[in-house]
Amino acid sequence: MKTAIRLAGFLRPYLLLVLGSLALVLVVSGLGIAQPLVIRWTIDTVLMGKRYNLLPLAAGIIVAIAVVRGLLTFGQRYSMEYIGQKAVYDIRNKLYFHMQQLSFSFYDKAQTGQLMSRLVADVNTVQRFLGQGLINLTSNIFTLLAVLVILLRLDWRLTIVSMSVMPFLLHAVFTFSKKVRPMFWRVQDQMAVLTTDLQESLAGIRVVKAFAREEHELQKFDRENKEYMDRNLLSIRMMAFYGPYMNFLSGIAATLILWYGGREVINNALTLGSLVAFNSYLLQLMQPIRMLGMLVSLVERGISSGDRIFDILDTKADVTDKPGARELPPVKGDVALDDVRFSYDKKTPVLEGVSLHAPAGSTIAILGATGSGKSTVIHLIPRFYDVDKGRVLIDGYDIRDVTLESLRRQIGIVTQETFLFSSSIKDNIAYGRPEATDQEIVAAAKAAHIHDFIVSLPQGYNTVIGERGVGLSGGQKQRVAIARALLMDARIVLLDESTSNVDVETEMQIQKAFSDLLRDRTSFIIAQRLSTVRTADKIVVLDKGKVAEEGTHDELLKLGGVYAQIYEMQFRSQEKEAEGEPAAVAAGGEGDGARVAAREGGEPQ
Repeated sequence: MKTAIRLAGFLRPYLLLVLGSLALVLVVSGLGIAQPLVIRWTIDTVLMGKRYNLLPLAAGIIVAIAVVRGLLTFGQRYSMEYIGQKAVYDIRNKLYFHMQQLSFSFYDKAQTGQLMSRLVADVNTVQRFLGQGLINLTSNIFTLLAVLVILLRLDWRLTIVSMSVMPFLLHAVFTFSKKVRPMFWRVQDQMAVLTTDLQESLAGIRVVKAFAREEHELQKFDRENKEYMDRNLLSIRMMAFYGPYMNFLSGIAATLILWYGGREVINNALTLGSLVAFNSYLLQLMQPIRMLGMLVSLVERGISSGDRIFDILDTKADVTDKPGARELPPVKGDVALDDVRFSYDKKTPVLEGVSLHAPAGSTIAILGATGSGKSTVIHLIPRFYDVDKGRVLIDGYDIRDVTLESLRRQIGIVTQETFLFSSSIKDNIAYGRPEATDQEIVAAAKAAHIHDFIVSLPQGYNTVIGERGVGLSGGQKQRVAIARALLMDARIVLLDESTSNVDVETEMQIQKAFSDLLRDRTSFIIAQRLSTVRTADKIVVLDKGKVAEEGTHDELLKLGGVYAQIYEMQFRSQEKEAEGEPAAVAAGGEGDGARVAAREGGEPQ
């Protein structure tokens, strides 16, 4: 009931429409209840009383009731569906909005297919519940009570006889209700599993084909699809049993009426018209009870889906604006981490007492082995996660005291895995600033050294790229992402270098784009190129969640610690390679443009 009441709450904005639809339900049900009375009058008064002159009137009344009832039924059903569609529109919007507000920690655990299933399949099930279930349930309850009163007034003894099967019918309905809810939950749950499997398979189709794993994916999908079919068949088997069983009980009730009622007519204790009307009313009485099984199924499906929807809506975001949070004013870019401690699962520490300072306009290169906490530092600055202890400060402001929007609007991010949307290149570049002019977009593209490529395309900036940037090379996607960050004109830039999968010429272009991106900005770079490390204002070496060393390239080499080991393992070969490169290429990592660098793939070990 709690879930049903919460779902019904989405009907509140349409209360007048709901009341109007309920009024139509009552009128339609009332006309249905009146029809057997007209039939009784026709049999007893017109036919048995041989007043044949009233026969056209009786026929006209029955036809009029049928016509009016048909018209009102159309209005009732349309209004029900309209209300259901409007309510589910609000639910889907609220659910999607809430998903947008949830923190990174939620998506670290959630599966995309599961979320899609709840946003699509579960919401559609709720629509049927709100559009048909509640109104039909109200209609059936009203009909049930009204018909029961009329039956008792017609002949209370015959009513008691016909009601003798009612306990068995109610037992069947409630047994069905008890079994069907967990069954439909399992069906919806399996649909989510199937959707997840499908989404992952399609998203990774290139990997599937590259490793010739089509047969494996087919077998996996077939296994989950069969499980979904089996669960559906189990629920169908239950409905297939209880439907005929309820019909059988209704047949017994009709038999009892004919047996007992027929004797009453023979003994002149009951008129023939009353017996016919009684039988009609019994059918009207049995129909709501039998439909109760279908409605219970609909309601249970709706409540199961509602539970799954509210499971998301009741999830609280870990990172939100605190009460009274203020706008972060335009920043200079001074960033500090003060004794920061953090754990993703609140058990295993990732950062333990990390403190570092990046003055405005400086470049901080972050190094360390896999799992040392490099990416975590990058994620804490825009407050994708909240620190467990300590503070992250920007221009002296604790980032928890300012609004998320004003904070992230002043931070540019270029991730190692570039994500582009299935829209035009122009829209992708302007994603962070949709109000940007065409001139600003072009200027950002030129600074990212991607303009010439874009204008060479048939539709230029209006060229639509595939999902996640399919159709562009790795270097092209990276430069589009850099243009997107440049257009933000943020004073703080977070960069995960990633150019190991591109050729030397493309890498040179990306390095030039990086140099424009980072000029006069505070930057944190997960560094994988010697040119970045060598020219950084400060190198921070992380080891097991702690700052092991910090200083310039020369200072840390002289120290002979962790950085010196990383240098020998990874950067020495780059230095030798650079010495053998042509001057133009070697220059790509030097000078004003050398504050960045790129090398995608594995982090220093």
